[in-house]
Amino acid sequence: MSAPMEMGPRTYEIRTYGCQMNVHDSERLSGLLESAGYVRAENAEPDVVVFNTCAVRENADNRLYGNLGHLRPVKDGRPGMQIAVGGCLAQKDRDTIVKRAPWVDVVFGTHNIGSLPALLERSRVRDEAQVEIEESLVTFPSTLPTRRESPYAAWVSISVGCNNTCTFCIVPSLRGKEKDRRPGEILAEIEALVGEGALEITLLGQNVNAYGSGFGALSAAPDEVRAMTAGGQSAFAGLLRACGGVEGLERVRFTSPHPKDFTDDVVAAMAETPNVMPSLHMPLQSGSDAVLRAMRRSYRQERYLGIIEKVRAAIPDAAITTDIIVGFPGETEADFEQTLHVVREARFSSAFTFQYSKRPGTPAATMPGQLPKEVVQERYERLVALQEEVSWAENKRQLGRTLEVLVAEGEGRKDGVTRRLSGRAPDNRLVHFQAPDEQVRPGDMVTVEVTYAAPHHLVADKAAQGVRRTRAGDAWEARQGKPSGDGARGGQKGVALGMPSIGRPASAGTVSSGTAVSGCATCS
Repeated sequence: MSAPMEMGPRTYEIRTYGCQMNVHDSERLSGLLESAGYVRAENAEPDVVVFNTCAVRENADNRLYGNLGHLRPVKDGRPGMQIAVGGCLAQKDRDTIVKRAPWVDVVFGTHNIGSLPALLERSRVRDEAQVEIEESLVTFPSTLPTRRESPYAAWVSISVGCNNTCTFCIVPSLRGKEKDRRPGEILAEIEALVGEGALEITLLGQNVNAYGSGFGALSAAPDEVRAMTAGGQSAFAGLLRACGGVEGLERVRFTSPHPKDFTDDVVAAMAETPNVMPSLHMPLQSGSDAVLRAMRRSYRQERYLGIIEKVRAAIPDAAITTDIIVGFPGETEADFEQTLHVVREARFSSAFTFQYSKRPGTPAATMPGQLPKEVVQERYERLVALQEEVSWAENKRQLGRTLEVLVAEGEGRKDGVTRRLSGRAPDNRLVHFQAPDEQVRPGDMVTVEVTYAAPHHLVADKAAQGVRRTRAGDAWEARQGKPSGDGARGGQKGVALGMPSIGRPASAGTVSSGTAVSGCATCS
């Protein structure tokens, strides 16, 4: 671990796995490192590699140790290189990581991401691994420096932790009990982001619509929370309405809500607040009441479909997405058929589907009735086939619609070949559209007509009906160091919008610029 001669600022790379909370944390880790003088590695081996891990899936540890093994010879050949491991798997495994991979320099948990720069420096000075895991939150992540991946769309964390006890989920034991930020802090961050050019924010929480419960009894809550809940509305509904008053904020989303906390006033706030988008990601997990009971999910099929019905009545154009687990212990064919029934009834525009993954330390891991792999696989394939059919039918209903698309960066794999640009419609559907003759930048708005529908995207191949240059486009341009007018055309690569993707969950991979998301949003 001996340090070499310094030849300029040290470089870093962050490899992120897991849910949106990890993506948000990685932006903070980047901000912390850059505040400490590090610079992002560009086309070169970094001096510091940080793994921000996930523990939701069964093979999470195998993936981590495989990646660490690949890095060992690189580190051996580069004196002074450091490796840090953080996130949920680090919180869970603690000292095990250094025992299994003694070439790791730093291990830190979900509650003390702000300690990373100091731990790296301490490891260099002491020439030994530093392991620091806190049992409760040290600093709320949103108070830390950040390097946001997108100048036009941003995550805003409103809470951390979760008070639920789902039998399949390990996250509450790793993230802790729910803690909420004060409304004034949240709105101040949103206003600051809008001032920097952001047009869209996504309110983020492990159980986002339980917001307010982290303050305890209402009588003991801060005055601003009591004011927000005046008239009996929930704190989350009040927060959505407050976002509607932020000047310059055009799009508001949130993820992920829990059906048990989804109240009528939240539906009303969504419908009545113009900048709250007509999109909803609400995990189902299973359509069977028996399985939901075994999962310790405090709602049943009738309740879930009732929420869907209310949302569609209030917001007819809403696109609703979900998470579903196949093969939970004890799931029968009849149980699985109930899940298929809900998929047919709910008409999800997309679903993140998962085969049940046994996680040591969760009640479900020791439940009787663990299903054979081949049974789970067969059911999974049937579910995916049905959802593909539903998604395609729902997307075909968009044909002929006129949509204002927020131009994205890095969404379309073949945009350069087709001379298309890509972006997100208000309902969060991915749209590939014909590049206008005038220059368009990520963050600008383009009005298009949908001409073709596929299961996971829409196409608009007619000439754009209008282009609206925005402050967000200006912010993107400033970040590129380009003069005004040198905007993007089809095929430019970069980061994607800070929001969940539509379609099948992406397989876990790595992007050296920051994120590799597995789509494992099974915690809400």
